[in-house]
Amino acid sequence: MRRLALLLLPLSLAACQLAPVYSGGSTGQAQTMLSDIEVAPIPDKAGFLVRDRLVERMNPSGNPVLKLDVALDDDIIGFGVRGDNSIIRERRTLRARYRITEIATGKVLLDTSASADAGVDVVSSEYAVVAAEATALERLSKDIADQIVARLALLARSRAAE
Repeated sequence: MRRLALLLLPLSLAACQLAPVYSGGSTGQAQTMLSDIEVAPIPDKAGFLVRDRLVERMNPSGNPVLKLDVALDDDIIGFGVRGDNSIIRERRTLRARYRITEIATGKVLLDTSASADAGVDVVSSEYAVVAAEATALERLSKDIADQIVARLALLARSRAAE
């Protein structure tokens, strides 16, 4: 029975039309579309970090056809209270609302959002808390940029199928 299942596995995968998003490498559909995107400047430190990661992952060609606009919302909320009413834990949340438009026509191809959050322990050293918050922001910025790139790669594949 197990052998039969192993023999039928390739047939079942072929039936679902499973295909790698990044097939073709640097000349594939996803990477070609990603390199044709201009990433608009994003304000603040979080914006700099997200944009830097986006440019690194997308490798723009300098010949943009599409434009990516990103608006970020960075929020830190304290929760968990000690007996002296001081906060013992924080949650840092980074949300991105992003839109991809055709430069020539202004047509919006995608308008959606991404979010990520991280917990930060609040300790007696202020320096340690500030450093932990900064590290959390770097990690969240990477997560947001990776979510955006993955969604854009799926958009490229769906556009190629049309």
